[in-house]
Amino acid sequence: MTARYTKDHEYARADGDVYVIGISKHAAEQLGDVVFVELPETGKTFKKGDDMAVVESVKAASDVYAPISGEIVEANAAIVDEPAKVNEDPEGAAWFVKIKAADASELDGLMDEAAYAAYAAES
Repeated sequence: MTARYTKDHEYARADGDVYVIGISKHAAEQLGDVVFVELPETGKTFKKGDDMAVVESVKAASDVYAPISGEIVEANAAIVDEPAKVNEDPEGAAWFVKIKAADASELDGLMDEAAYAAYAAES
């Protein structure tokens, strides 16, 4: 499955039975140089739309929202140690967390890549 996107610029991408969550390339570009990332602990659960993480740049601090409900099964410690990775590869190696989805059908309400590209171009 390709990535699905929220209006808040998070993505969710299937990786086996879990979903890789992070911020889009567009969001990383808008933030500028990322200097701090705070991620939730493994085992914590979130509902779709909950504040899940924080990303701070030289310009601003932003909440990262859960695009789907579920339990955190892994957090990406590499971006906590080196926040600049978020600017380098936001939709690849600089993912934020992996979530075991409570209800994968929640992804149906998210945008596909083409719809997100059009949305991001307007914002």
